[in-house]
Amino acid sequence: FLGAMRSAAQLISYEISMGLALLGAVMMAGSLSLTAIVEAQDEIWFIVPQIIGFLIFMVAGFAEAARVPFDLPEAEQELVAGYQTEYGGMRFGSFMLAEYIEMFVISGIATTFFLGGWQGPGPPVLDPVWFLVKTLALVFFFFWIRATLPRLRYDQLMTLGWKILLPLATLNVLVTAVLVVVW
Repeated sequence: FLGAMRSAAQLISYEISMGLALLGAVMMAGSLSLTAIVEAQDEIWFIVPQIIGFLIFMVAGFAEAARVPFDLPEAEQELVAGYQTEYGGMRFGSFMLAEYIEMFVISGIATTFFLGGWQGPGPPVLDPVWFLVKTLALVFFFFWIRATLPRLRYDQLMTLGWKILLPLATLNVLVTAVLVVVW
């Protein structure tokens, strides 16, 4: 029970910020439609005016995907007695595949909301290629960070989520709302 409560508190600490980071791009596009959000980025990608939202989304995305520095369930003291010893063969492979697919999903969402989606130079035939290149660049970023940063403790993740990400995401939404209404 205590482990479940700890996990729920951890999830809430960064998922609220993740949603608020996407809200800035939604407000700038004026629509919840993913197609409309991508089309609103014709002139300028939302990563430029929403750089704070993008950074918040990516940090929360790392925590959501349980990647370094937020891979708390895979801490050294839990490797032998943790959940990974319960699985073997294809079950373990399926579990790990799901974690890697989550990186691709987060990168695809970031590409859609902040990097112009499928838009790029050249004919429309290249649109899927542009989306794939942008998504794979963000997946490469996931791998690069894994090799660079040390692991955070549980209390450091909670502090980051509640005291840094949430206030920044709220401020980003407020500033975006003011600029959208005034502009």
